[in-house]
Amino acid sequence: MPISIILLVLAAAVLHASWNALLRGGTDRLWSMTVMCVAVAITSIVIAVFLDPPAKASWMYAVLSAGLHVGYNLFLVRSYRSGDLGETYPIARGSSPILITFAASVFAGEKIGLSSLLGIALVSGGIIALAFKGRRLAVASLPYALGTGCFIAAYSVADGVGVRLSNAPLAYTVWMCALWGVMMPLAYIGLRDASSLFTFRPGFVTAFVGGLVSLLAYGIVIFAMCHAPMGAVSALRETSVLFAVLIGYLFLGETLTMQKMLAGAVIAIGTIIIG
Repeated sequence: MPISIILLVLAAAVLHASWNALLRGGTDRLWSMTVMCVAVAITSIVIAVFLDPPAKASWMYAVLSAGLHVGYNLFLVRSYRSGDLGETYPIARGSSPILITFAASVFAGEKIGLSSLLGIALVSGGIIALAFKGRRLAVASLPYALGTGCFIAAYSVADGVGVRLSNAPLAYTVWMCALWGVMMPLAYIGLRDASSLFTFRPGFVTAFVGGLVSLLAYGIVIFAMCHAPMGAVSALRETSVLFAVLIGYLFLGETLTMQKMLAGAVIAIGTIIIG
C-alpha cells in the first residue's frame, strides 16, 4: 500500500476518533448524531451542485450505503448509552475489518495476501482487546457494539464497490452522504418529533462541526478504497481506537491501563505489517 494512502487513512482515523468523542461526550446523542448528519447533508448537497453525477451503475450502492449508515448511527448511539468510549468503540471498530475482508472477497473478488491478512487480524484482535475489563467484555453494550460493527462492514463494502463503479470518487461520496444526511433526520422525526430536532440548544455548533469532520474522514476512506484493498484500508482506519482511548483518557476521565497499552502495541505491529 502506498505511503501516501497510509498517511491519509491514519489522518482519517484521528478525525474519526475526534467526532466519536464529541458524540460520546454529549448528553442527547441521538440529537447530536442527527445534527451531524444535517451538516453532512448541507455540505454534500452544496458540493454536489458543482459536480457531474457518478455513473448510474453506482447509484444503487449509494442508496444502499446511505440506508446502512442510518442503521449504523442508531446502533452507535444506543451502544454509547451503556458503555464508555474506550469500551464500545473498540468492539464496534475491531469487528469490522475481518468482516470487510471476507465480504470484499465474496462480493468484490478481492484477494489479499497472507501478510496483510495477518496484519488485519492483529489490528482487529488488538482493537477488541481494548474493550476487555480484566477477562470479560463490557456485556451491557456488546450486542449493540457488535451490531454497529456489522453495519460498518456492510456500508464499507457497499461503498468500496460503488465508488469503483462511479468513475468519480468525490461525486459518489457527496451523493451518498447527501442521501444519508437526509435519511437520518427522517429517522429521528419518526422516533421523536420534528420540533425537538430543529430547536437550537447548547451543543448545536459542536455537533454541526462534528458532522463536517465525519464527512471529511469518511471521504478520505472512500478515496483510499479506490487505491487499496478494502480490508487493509478498514484495518488502518480502525487504528482510530488508539486515538479514541487517548481522548477518553485525556478529556473524558476514562482509565488508561497496561492492558490497553499492550493492545495498542499489537495494533501498531499489525499496521506496520499491512503497510
